[in-house]
Amino acid sequence: MDRPWADRLPFTPGSLALEWALLLALAALVGHLVQRYTHLPKIIGYAVIGALAGGLGFAGAAWPLSGVGMFLLELGIAVMLFEAGARLPLRWFRHNPMVLVQSLAESLLTYAAAYMALRALGLEVPVVRALAVIAMAASPAVLMRVVSDLRGNGPVTDRAIALATLNTLYALTLGTAMLRTIDRGDGTLVASMVSSVAVLGVSLLFGAVLAALLFAAFRLLHPTSQDTAIVMLALIAACAVIAPSFGGSAPLAVLLGGILLKQFHPRPWVWPRQLGTAASMLTILMFVLVSSMAVQADWSAGITWAALVLIGVRLLAKVGSLLLTSAGSGMALKQAFWVGIAMVPMSSVALLLTSQFVAASHSVGAQVAAIALPTILITELLGAALVSIALARTGESVRPWRQSGSRTAADAEVRP
Repeated sequence: MDRPWADRLPFTPGSLALEWALLLALAALVGHLVQRYTHLPKIIGYAVIGALAGGLGFAGAAWPLSGVGMFLLELGIAVMLFEAGARLPLRWFRHNPMVLVQSLAESLLTYAAAYMALRALGLEVPVVRALAVIAMAASPAVLMRVVSDLRGNGPVTDRAIALATLNTLYALTLGTAMLRTIDRGDGTLVASMVSSVAVLGVSLLFGAVLAALLFAAFRLLHPTSQDTAIVMLALIAACAVIAPSFGGSAPLAVLLGGILLKQFHPRPWVWPRQLGTAASMLTILMFVLVSSMAVQADWSAGITWAALVLIGVRLLAKVGSLLLTSAGSGMALKQAFWVGIAMVPMSSVALLLTSQFVAASHSVGAQVAAIALPTILITELLGAALVSIALARTGESVRPWRQSGSRTAADAEVRP
């Protein structure tokens, strides 16, 4: 893609850093203004700026993502998934096993619905399998960011984040295993299961090592120490770099590390303020990267129609499965419905899987990306708004459309 603005400067690391510095500053400012004047999540502002950057060719935003951009995306995903995993207590499943049943049913039904719909459109089996796996994963990043911006809190919030974390775990396990057979549509179920178990096993091993090292660090360092923040970021980054070299998945290993750490360190713990700032910058960068990549899709009538079909069947599958499994899950039908609506967002994990499919097979990956990229952009923007509505309709956050414009930004951010 042409880079008209960037071409006015010599292409050097310094000019690229300048573009990214200005772009992130603009994204942060626009996100703040979006929340201040519309009381909607800041992520909508980040995504809009990223989409404009990708469309105009700013900051070396060229698909497929590679090099430093890919590493920064993976690091942002790793930090986000670690936090999501650390919020998921496994004891919850012992007290309420229907949560796990809901998760499995929602993921399986989403995969099946996406597979059948895309096959009905005439797509090839390898392409359909990859897209169905990508469609499984909701976005914990979008959910947690919206919850943070709107101060969401309650059973719908907790259930939505838990289910998004679990279906991301399934998608990463299956997707990473599928990379080895992406060119073959005749892969047997046994072969797929063996590959998935291998990926999960290696990732679990590295996740356990990460959790053990962090648990040891917490015994030596003060939780709010700046040194603790540096150690956490360094170990998360190291795990993300090493795990793929041994056949594991970097984001999956970090996610499992967060889940295991929660079991070793069950007491409530707060991220150090320094890590929170670093994580916030990585989050903004991640959302800008995702939308700048996704906007570069081929928005032809056929591709857009396929993306809309995928979004529609995915939404119906997630909402329908949660309504069907709501009995005994501790949630009323109304709450289950809004949890399903909160499962709409797709973002960084979906983009990462799409990029990995492109790298594994150019022919199949190009067809996957053609449909996945517009799907990701639409669901990221639409999904953030739907999550806001879901939290407001269930009384777990403010109702943004009823806010008074005279309130200050500080009031909007402090009020739960």
